Amino acid sequence: MSTLFGSLQGLIALVFGVAALVLSVFGLIDALRHRPDAFTAAGKASKKIWLIVLAVAVTLSFYSVFSAFSLAWILAVVGAGVYAADVRPALRRVMGRGSSGGPSRW
Repeated sequence: MSTLFGSLQGLIALVFGVAALVLSVFGLIDALRHRPDAFTAAGKASKKIWLIVLAVAVTLSFYSVFSAFSLAWILAVVGAGVYAADVRPALRRVMGRGSSGGPSRW
């Protein structure tokens, strides 16, 4: 019975580790696609800073893919999560591809 829970725990950790890796790689690729002036127009840090943050997140999540919930994994998820939840929507609004956040008139 304990081996069942041990393997289930290992599988869950692996799923979270792979999810962190996917999130950070997605963020890095998305940041590479945007123009540098879009970051400053959105009121965010420069493109260079976000590329560094996301490259470190990719490295840390790759390093901790088998040890989810470690300090390296948490740092990777926080870096990629801030980009995905805050920076990416602001960039999409600046580029005219995001929603305005308000209700539609039509």
